[in-house]
Amino acid sequence: MLAAQRRDLLLERLRTDGRIVAKDLAAELGISEDSVRRDLRDLAAAGLCQRVYGGALPASPALADYTTRQGVEVPGKQRVAVAAAALVEPGATVILDGGTTALAVVRALPPGLRATVVTHSPTVAAALVEHREVEVYLIGGRLFKHSMVACGAAAMEAARGLRADIFLLGVTGVHPEAGLTTGDADEAAMKRALARRAADTYVLASSEKIGAASRFTVLPLAEVAGVITDAGAGNPTVRALEVPVLHAP
Repeated sequence: MLAAQRRDLLLERLRTDGRIVAKDLAAELGISEDSVRRDLRDLAAAGLCQRVYGGALPASPALADYTTRQGVEVPGKQRVAVAAAALVEPGATVILDGGTTALAVVRALPPGLRATVVTHSPTVAAALVEHREVEVYLIGGRLFKHSMVACGAAAMEAARGLRADIFLLGVTGVHPEAGLTTGDADEAAMKRALARRAADTYVLASSEKIGAASRFTVLPLAEVAGVITDAGAGNPTVRALEVPVLHAP
């Protein structure tokens, strides 16, 4: 089998099985495990998979640039946003992550909601201007343009003074083994810092993020109160998540 044919097969297995175990696939194809690992390295370099110990997982499409992600799984993000907005109680203090799903959450909030929202996303803060009864606190710092959020030392320092009821967390991958992941180390650290300031953290996970993984761990699944997703209850990855799952309508 030619290298190009092997890589096509690897991509097909990622689509159908949701993961590749290098040792098992090498035995099935009658080739060396090193050959499979070399192919996986090439696919990872092209952004087509995420290598993990022993093999690979699907790469998250949420790693695309912000403008591109605005057009990815829009109906699914809207359903997740509606379910997430329903968790925001009147009078609550909410930390709202950045990204396109978080922006959809803002649009799903009731117009007359009285609450406090803390965010490190200038786009989310600007969208909240339309909610006249929502008090908005914007965390500043170095702007990470991929997700349009503030990160870095200044943002981390500002986060230390927060106390919130709920954190609505955005990630690029949700996987029962890899946990909650994202594509940038500083952004992952900022998300962890915000999660530590909230009584409960819920993950915003439209279906394209379920079963995918990115390079940097945000949190293990055991540290969140639940995952909000539009993926069906019969999804094998959803069934494998050892955490409460809130299914979006």
